[in-house]
Amino acid sequence: MVVKEGNSEKLELFLKIGLDERTARNTIANNKVTANLTDVIHEAAVSDGCSRTIGNLLYTVATKFPANALVHRPTLLKYIVSSKIKTPAQLEAAFSFFASTGPENFQLKEFEKACGVGVEVSVEEIEHTVCEVFEENKNAILEQRYRINVGDLFAHVRKRHPWADPKIVKQIIDAKLYELLGERTEADNEKPVKKKKEKPVKVEEKIVAVDAPPVQPSEEELNPFSIFPNPEENFKVHTEVFFSDRPVLRCCNTKEMLEKHLKATGGRVFTRFPPEPNGYLHIGHAKAMFVSFGLAKERGGCCYLRYDDTNPEAEKKEYIDHIEEIVDWMGWKPFKITYTSDYFQDLYDLAVELIRRGHAYVDHQTPEEIKEYREKKMNSPWRDRPIGESLKLFDEMRQGMIEEGKATLRMKQDMQSDNYNMYDLIAYRIKFTPHPHSGDKWCVYPSYDYAHCIVDSLENITHSLCTLEFETRRASYYWLLDALGLYQPYVWEYSRLNVTNTVMSKRKLNRLVTEKRVDGWDDPRLMTLAGLRRRGVTSASINAFVRGVGITRSDGSMIRLDRLEYHVREELNKTAPRTMVVLNPLKVVITNLEADSIMDLDAKKWPDAQTDDASAFYKVNTVPFSKTVYIERSDFRMKDSKDYYGLAPGKSVLLRYAFPIKCTEAILSDDKETVIEIRAEYDPSKTTKPKGVLHWVAESSHGVDPLKVEVRMFDKLFLSENPADLDDWLADLNPQSKVIIPEAFAVPSLRNAAVGDRFQFERLGYFFVDKDSSSERLVFNRTVTLRDTYGKSGK
Repeated sequence: MVVKEGNSEKLELFLKIGLDERTARNTIANNKVTANLTDVIHEAAVSDGCSRTIGNLLYTVATKFPANALVHRPTLLKYIVSSKIKTPAQLEAAFSFFASTGPENFQLKEFEKACGVGVEVSVEEIEHTVCEVFEENKNAILEQRYRINVGDLFAHVRKRHPWADPKIVKQIIDAKLYELLGERTEADNEKPVKKKKEKPVKVEEKIVAVDAPPVQPSEEELNPFSIFPNPEENFKVHTEVFFSDRPVLRCCNTKEMLEKHLKATGGRVFTRFPPEPNGYLHIGHAKAMFVSFGLAKERGGCCYLRYDDTNPEAEKKEYIDHIEEIVDWMGWKPFKITYTSDYFQDLYDLAVELIRRGHAYVDHQTPEEIKEYREKKMNSPWRDRPIGESLKLFDEMRQGMIEEGKATLRMKQDMQSDNYNMYDLIAYRIKFTPHPHSGDKWCVYPSYDYAHCIVDSLENITHSLCTLEFETRRASYYWLLDALGLYQPYVWEYSRLNVTNTVMSKRKLNRLVTEKRVDGWDDPRLMTLAGLRRRGVTSASINAFVRGVGITRSDGSMIRLDRLEYHVREELNKTAPRTMVVLNPLKVVITNLEADSIMDLDAKKWPDAQTDDASAFYKVNTVPFSKTVYIERSDFRMKDSKDYYGLAPGKSVLLRYAFPIKCTEAILSDDKETVIEIRAEYDPSKTTKPKGVLHWVAESSHGVDPLKVEVRMFDKLFLSENPADLDDWLADLNPQSKVIIPEAFAVPSLRNAAVGDRFQFERLGYFFVDKDSSSERLVFNRTVTLRDTYGKSGK
């Protein structure tokens, strides 16, 4: 491995502490470990070199020291350099101790006791313990000889003497094995033959389920919020910000800062759901709501609904109203509704303070120049201008004395950082645009990168939760709060919710809507929450889906649409009453029934309804059976087959809730192929037991068509699972994603259906009464089919 120019000094430094050359070179290839180890060496004051034993322990500190306890690291290094901590076991004990101890709770005696400082285990004590362990395991040692697991023997000794020198323990165990077993034989070197497990004999009797206890779900499955720390634990360092020209920033709250925060919050969890009001919410936002509102609810805390309205050109009241409505529909109740613009004065005052502290400057580069300079890691020509000059110019920006685009306020971060989001991000820009919420008071507006972390701190947010694409912004988040001396929330990122056969970027969704490729933001084919609601999907099933997906950091995975549909079916199966609708009617005339004969049948709303529960059945005149009934055209064939359960000439089927009928004749059109009518006889005694069961709709009075309804059949919007990855993603739109059936036949009971009602159309799927319905015409949207591929393949 070739060492890059500038790294030769670090290589020399690492070799001085006893690292072998290969380890030293591999370390240099990792920027984070290199920075850590360099800091550790300087903190330990061993830049001139140390023993290999101490060097190896220092290397372990650099790679494994818990990030939430970095405030304790200097103490540990003193103990290592003075050889008071000299074994890996002691070091691991120190890690565990520090990870669970706050700065104000540190007790030196407890630390030394926990790490075995000053404890010396003599060779005689180790020999005595090894003899005891060998005596206890003698039979196994004699049987397995040198194939015995020496690690187990070592563990027994270490349990009794955790601070014993591991090298001495190993030497004594090896010597004792030789004393007991003698020289190794060829048999000792042979690998043991694995015994094949005997297959149990198949038993025809049914196995009782209780013999095999069910697998217990993990704590995280039972409570997905168990991964988050409590507010009082936010003194620990859990993020490091690396710089090219200064020490590592270990982000944590001081004792005083945390106490002030806890006093303000009463120790409760405070989260926020911060959408930008520039579009409609989609199913990805449902996960964000579940995480932030759900954590607050689970811990008895509060969640803000905060509109991130820093861009006056993009915000619309339409979107603000929609977001508030959808949050409520999803079942979440905000603790308080706030706007980033509520804090514009605080943000401006803090920007002035940032300049005063030397951490911001007014810049005159164009957007193109800023982009070019950032790509080349070059400082702006105005980066080092005097503080007083930046203060004067920033005030002129606020007063509208500088043209739009002629100046920005930039944070002075680290242009040589490995993190692109530390390249002097813009904090303020000039926009002569009135703000929807704050009016024309301001002509300078803060950026998201500047505002969101400060408002989190001002609102005393305990857990700032966002998706993984913001992970690289964490450094900037903590840098700014540290630079201003503000309280620092606990930041945690989770994976985005990516669902197959759709797009969820605002840009792509906006194009679908504006180019009228879909029927607005609430088109039932979209994965917007408004679209899902109009399709008939319930908020309960969306939340169950999100909870099932979990709160993980595994990014890049696509969740199959089938999985959402599974949860939708689970919910609607319990709540949607059954009814019958025929989409493509084929007329069936019952020849052995009088023309004016109409029978009112008992039809269940629920499949498992009890006969004595009147509310579970449709009322009289809602499911009539008459001389003319209609079945699905697809339920009839001229040629029968063994695997076909529909109607065919000479064949019988059962009409659901009614009688068996037998086809006696099929009337064809002039083309001698198309069936236009079927003649059939019904079995009033129900002695016939056909296998096939069909749904149907009858005329409620002779010669009058059944109730006509419009049915909209929705399918996947895109043919590909991940259309966003396609160059021509619009060409992947599914031409059959929406099929309208203008005149389906329905049972009379549906005449009283209201907008928002849900039904299961037997054998067809779950349907929802659309807002386009009127007193003259009912419109039904198909929510989901009855077919369940996800449930069959496993949840």
